[in-house]
Amino acid sequence: MYPSEQMFYNAMKRKGWSPSEHDMQSVVAIHNGVNERAWSEVLQWEKMHVTRCGGPRLKKFAGRPQDYSPKARLLNFLGYKLPFDRHDWVVDRCGKEVRYVVDFYNAAPLPGMPIAMHLDVRPALDSPSALLDRLRMQYRWMNSGRWKGQRTPPQPQPQHQPQPSS
Repeated sequence: MYPSEQMFYNAMKRKGWSPSEHDMQSVVAIHNGVNERAWSEVLQWEKMHVTRCGGPRLKKFAGRPQDYSPKARLLNFLGYKLPFDRHDWVVDRCGKEVRYVVDFYNAAPLPGMPIAMHLDVRPALDSPSALLDRLRMQYRWMNSGRWKGQRTPPQPQPQHQPQPSS
């Protein structure tokens, strides 16, 4: 499934880039790591549809770097940068095709890491089921507290009871 360094180099040349053959090992490693991360996020969505057919499988994908998703255009209108790439992934969920949109954004690198990116992975709004999934995931995210920078849902703090003095 993963491209060889030569395949990746040839694809970049075909698309008008000027890649260095020397860099291909690193480029392919980053590419494959990002795809693994995107697949991991797809699997988080697919957990809502646990079935007995062996789990979801990637059926096909297409790069669409010039086709900005409606969400990316909305965020751009609100002042955010456009993604540098977009993929559409089609997943086979027990015989049902489900399309996912993956928007790739540049992010601020962390110390010791030369590059960083943010992936926005979600089901395409092709069906009522996809809309429900997005609403459910949004509800879970809101309840998790992650939007406040917290890792776990806020827990009630016990009230400090004054101790009787002796």
